[in-house]
Amino acid sequence: MQEKKVNLSFITGHFSELSLEDQQLVDNAKTAFATAYAPYSGFLVGASVLLENGEIINGSNQENVAYPSGLCAERVALFYAGAKHPNVKVKTIAVSVLSKNFEVNDVISPCGACRQVMAEYEDKQEQTIKVILHSPNGQVLIANAVEDLLPFMFRSPLLKKN
Repeated sequence: MQEKKVNLSFITGHFSELSLEDQQLVDNAKTAFATAYAPYSGFLVGASVLLENGEIINGSNQENVAYPSGLCAERVALFYAGAKHPNVKVKTIAVSVLSKNFEVNDVISPCGACRQVMAEYEDKQEQTIKVILHSPNGQVLIANAVEDLLPFMFRSPLLKKN
């Protein structure tokens, strides 16, 4: 047996330290969580995707009593961006959260399914996606590639072969 280590890289800081472009994207994500449908969890999530053409696509989480029929904000935004602009690359995704039931003091990371969808978009466009995670207290975590959030992402080019 051989032990191996995985190195991850990310940046932490405060919202005020972000570029104006990234601040705008986070502000859009905060606006987007106002449209969340979360009557069961009370946990509101907003996501904003910045495309290379400059367009911003917003999404919010949509719950359903028949769990897991709902969908996370990240996938809502990415799938809509992919449907509306199938050939435009995703530059950045920003995610912000708010709970109606408790105070959120930490940066909340996307679920595994959302991370895998982001990884698929990176593979599809052959370009990394910057991920900005925002906490209600203004803290941010920035990953310059999805692999820093999902080091053992599922990749199988053989599945795409005829």
